[in-house]
Amino acid sequence: MKINNNSEIAADEVQMEGANNVRMKILIGKKDGSDNIFMRHFFIAPGGNTPYHQHNYEHVVKVVRGRGIAVDETGKEHEVGEGQSLFVRPNDLHQFKNPYDSDFEFLCIIPNPEK
Repeated sequence: MKINNNSEIAADEVQMEGANNVRMKILIGKKDGSDNIFMRHFFIAPGGNTPYHQHNYEHVVKVVRGRGIAVDETGKEHEVGEGQSLFVRPNDLHQFKNPYDSDFEFLCIIPNPEK
């Protein structure tokens, strides 16, 4: 078993094209011995957003703080907040935005994208 102290993990700026004011911590990943799944913690500052993007794997998202906007594969915007979870199918376009005045945070669990 590997136990991490999340407060000791750095939140790096997301460098993906189209990302704006987004930081991410990899809470569980390859360095922890996990070959199959990663758990990431995203922080989107007010006015920030992830790119509108897709990838070939499914993932689950759990909102842990604040509220934000989830944009689905049709471009429809859905307000999401604490206590809600989302499922994104493989190859579905999606995006997260924060038009509000406080941070929007969520956990994202994905299969190892290198596999």
